[in-house]
Amino acid sequence: MQSKESLRIQVEPEGDSFPLMEIGTCEAEASEQWDYVLVAHPRTQRDPWQVRQQQFLQELERKGFHTKRIQDQKRVFFGIRADNSIFDLYRTLLLEPEGPTPNAELAALTAVPVAMSLRIRIVDFVVMKTKTSAGETFEDLVKDGVFEARFPLHKGEGYLKKTWAGWRHMFRKQPVDEIRNYFGEKVALYFAWLGWYNYMLVPAALTGLLVFLSGFSLFDASQISKEICEAHDILMCPLGDHSRRYQRLSETCTFAKLTHLFDNDGTVVFAIFMALWATVFLEIWKRQRACVVLHWDLYMWDEDQEEMALELINCPDYKLQPYQHSYLRSTVILILSLIMICLMIGMAHILVVYRVLASALFSSSALLFLEDQVTTAVVVTGALVHYVTISIMTKINKRVALKLCDFEMPRTFSERESKFTIRFFTLQFFTHFSSLIYIAFILGRINGHPGKSTRLAGLWKLEECHASGCMMDLFVQMAIIMGLKQTLSNCGEYLVPWVTHKFRSLRASEARHLPRDPELRDWRRNYLLNSVNIFSLFDEFMEMMIQYGFTTIFVAAFPLAPLLALFSNLVEIRLDAIKMVWLQRRLVPRKAKDIGTWLQVLETIGVLAVIANGMIIAFTSEFIPRVVYKYRYSPCLKEANSTVDCLKGYVNHSLSVFHTKDFQDPDRIEGSENVTLCRYRDYRNPPDYNFSEQFWFLLAIRLAFVILFEHVALCIKLIAAWFVPDVPQSVKNKVLEVKYQRLREKMWHGRQRLGGVGAGSRPPMPTHPNPASIFSARSTDV
Repeated sequence: MQSKESLRIQVEPEGDSFPLMEIGTCEAEASEQWDYVLVAHPRTQRDPWQVRQQQFLQELERKGFHTKRIQDQKRVFFGIRADNSIFDLYRTLLLEPEGPTPNAELAALTAVPVAMSLRIRIVDFVVMKTKTSAGETFEDLVKDGVFEARFPLHKGEGYLKKTWAGWRHMFRKQPVDEIRNYFGEKVALYFAWLGWYNYMLVPAALTGLLVFLSGFSLFDASQISKEICEAHDILMCPLGDHSRRYQRLSETCTFAKLTHLFDNDGTVVFAIFMALWATVFLEIWKRQRACVVLHWDLYMWDEDQEEMALELINCPDYKLQPYQHSYLRSTVILILSLIMICLMIGMAHILVVYRVLASALFSSSALLFLEDQVTTAVVVTGALVHYVTISIMTKINKRVALKLCDFEMPRTFSERESKFTIRFFTLQFFTHFSSLIYIAFILGRINGHPGKSTRLAGLWKLEECHASGCMMDLFVQMAIIMGLKQTLSNCGEYLVPWVTHKFRSLRASEARHLPRDPELRDWRRNYLLNSVNIFSLFDEFMEMMIQYGFTTIFVAAFPLAPLLALFSNLVEIRLDAIKMVWLQRRLVPRKAKDIGTWLQVLETIGVLAVIANGMIIAFTSEFIPRVVYKYRYSPCLKEANSTVDCLKGYVNHSLSVFHTKDFQDPDRIEGSENVTLCRYRDYRNPPDYNFSEQFWFLLAIRLAFVILFEHVALCIKLIAAWFVPDVPQSVKNKVLEVKYQRLREKMWHGRQRLGGVGAGSRPPMPTHPNPASIFSARSTDV
């Protein structure tokens, strides 16, 4: 059996001076250090389950692993430990092949203790890749009930509990290096990114709050709000079929003032600021990442090389799997993805149908008390229905994305994760933002006009925007969805694991006989923690990406989004820390030197934010009509030195006239016999009610603004990306110095082998903080 034999690794000698080198044995270590635990039910100790268990464990032992079996009243635990020879092999495989003194480097490495994160990562990889003689993997055995669970052990987490995983540490700096040593680079990069995201949210939140508060300063002083509040003689046409009376424009006074809080001239400046903010945030994060990765000696780490090294450790006969691409599979995946996107858009249409039917329901005789607030009730309940839809579709989207990803047959786990990220985020994007796109750009624009309305199935009239404008609808929808998603998600993320863990712990404490063996107690304690899976960290990233989308894409309609995100993320960091350290089993450490595909997702969201915010300002807000009126129709044009507000008369100018005699059924409206004219928000001319010249002029200005805004914002983004280098010069210089010193070492040893001709003195060692880091595999895990 291989576990009882020496493991020989041949290293090419320099000339004839070095013989073959024996590096390590598979003998048991002096102190037992169990890295990993497998769990089974006692019933599996009878044939045929026990036979299959033994086959799997024997296969692990054949690869150089040791096992230990401990049984209590309810579970059977199998401890797994790998010999140092396996880690020596890992180090050898990742040494630079053209290194000057491989034997000396290897000897230095074997003297350094093996990091726990490396031990766990290698053990987990081999356990998941091991197959029995019948070709069964660990996952197959779990499905058949042979094993119940697997997990690495929590060890040495006391420092993180004291300094990080607690609510009282909410405003303390995160110990990123300690997180990396315990949970691996991938988790550490998540928390480093989240911490930087929070830091950058501070100026965005303050600017958004300033824009929002600037509206308060004009709460009563706004000329438009004054005109609306004083318009007692202007009657508005009924909105939808639910309204049975003409509404005075002055009745919308409060909503007009509220709308001005987030639909003012500062909105445009804030939208441009957020476009620049998103670019600066990403560019500086790239610099932060480069510094962190260099500090961890992962700058030159190669993911493919790492994956192949683990495969060779698991199976010396491993054959390289080349990259493959199938146009047929890609076509099928593209078609299926488009079908799912169409389904998401269809869900948005279902929400439209709901809102139309809800308008009819709320205006029924049984709910007459809602008649005056039908539009508000429809918007609020529509947002709640959308939130429920998001919760349901998220589970469906994950399953569909997994199926599409497996159908594509990616080569490695990293490639699978990358493809899954793209598929899942695309589906989630349409799930979360389809209704917001409808409200921002479609709601109230395809309804026709009073007297000739567009109807659903010829029966129900499509809903209108709020009486104060469509920006109010978008603001309410954003506030409800984002607020619910942040608060309920955070509560659920903490309460569900906490309650589950408490329940399992209480059930276990009811046992009459508690184990005296401290090792068994430790294994039971880890087993009672909540289980984790490969999506545990992925779900956290996805939650942050969706939040980032809300914070940037529709921020022109909701300037408080960055502030809400900041408050939520302050809780999110400690909540995730508490879950990972106190309530969940230990995550398997993963090595990484960046956040992967998520960076491309963030860049895509940044571009979409520029487009969406430009269109919101142009087509949803009243900014363009106000500017056009000010410079084309306002009273200021007649008197150059006039003290009159340039927006005086804007409200009357923006309302079209409708003759009540043109209603199809005017008698159903209260007071119709005394009203001959009513007003509505649009630019049409009676008696045919076609679009007026002002409408087409405004449309041209809106389109021109969108093009100008997007080009200016994108140019600013490009200039900012160019101005802020992705990698700091100090990092480049350190990497350059390491390469230079490596070449000097090679040149010196090459001259020594040629007989000392021109050898000179030995070149100085690198001034890098860790000279051994020129071999990227060494100091990353040791």
